[in-house]
Amino acid sequence: MNRVMFTATNTLSQLQKKMDIISNNLGNIETTGYKRKETYFNDLLAQEFKNQGRDDKEKGRLTPIGIRMGTGAKISQSRLVLTQGSLKTTDRNLDAALTKNDQFFKIRGDQNTVQFTRDGAFYLSPTDASGNSMALVTGNGQAVLDEFDRPIVIGGEINNISFTENGQLRAATENRGVQTFELGIISVKKPQFLEQKGTNLYALPQGLNTLGVTEEEVFTRLEGGLRGEISMQQGVLENSNVELSKEMTDLMNVQRSYQFQARTITMADQMAGLVNGIR
Repeated sequence: MNRVMFTATNTLSQLQKKMDIISNNLGNIETTGYKRKETYFNDLLAQEFKNQGRDDKEKGRLTPIGIRMGTGAKISQSRLVLTQGSLKTTDRNLDAALTKNDQFFKIRGDQNTVQFTRDGAFYLSPTDASGNSMALVTGNGQAVLDEFDRPIVIGGEINNISFTENGQLRAATENRGVQTFELGIISVKKPQFLEQKGTNLYALPQGLNTLGVTEEEVFTRLEGGLRGEISMQQGVLENSNVELSKEMTDLMNVQRSYQFQARTITMADQMAGLVNGIR
C-alpha cells in the first residue's frame, strides 16, 4: 500500500466518526433537552522532503522551500454545544426547563454515580408499597437529586407541586404541610470534558485527573449563595438545539469528502496496477 492509500485511509476513518456524530444529532432532534455535538478536524503530522540542495537556487519562490506530504486528517475535538433550545409549553406541573444554557439537573446514575441532564420531564414514583411517599424521578425512573446529592422524596398525600424560578421544589401535602427541596443543579464551564452516557445523560469521565483538570474546573455546584444564579421555568420543556438544515448540510459535505477519499484509494490502486504491469 503506497503513501496515498495510507493518507486516504486515515482520513476515511475520521470522516466516518463525524458522520456517526451527525447521525446521532439528527436521531435526537426531537429529544427533550438534547445538546448537539460538533467536531473539528486537524491535519496529521506532515513530512518535509528537501528536493533542492541549495536554497539560493530557490530565489524568487513564493511557496515554502521543500515538498511537504501530509498523512491525512483527524478529529481534534468533539465538543458539546450548549446553545439554548426553544421552549415548548406543556402546562404540566412536573415539567421544568432550565433557561440558562450552561445549567444541568443532577440525576442518580448507575452504581450511585451522579449524572447530569437537561431533560426536565419529571415524574412521581412510589418508594414503597404503601404509597405514603413519592420520589421525584426522570422518565427512565432515575432519582432526581437535591443540592446535596440526595434523592428527593416527598412524604404524605400530595395536593400540588410547583417549581420556583431559582430551582426550589415546593410540594403541598395533605398532612405534612408544604415541603421544600432545593434541586441539584450545576453550571458547566468546560462541556468538552462531559462524557455522554446514553439516554440523554452526561457524567464526568473516569480518570478525570489524568486529563489535567479537576471537577471544580469542569462545573460549579449551584449551592448556597449561588442558588440565585439558577433560572428555571415550570410548565415548559426545552427542545433539542439541533438545526435540521445545518446538520443535513454538514452531512452532505462529509459524504462528498468521504467519496473523494474513497476515489483516491481507487485511483492509487489503479496506478499501482499499472506500475506492477510494466515489464
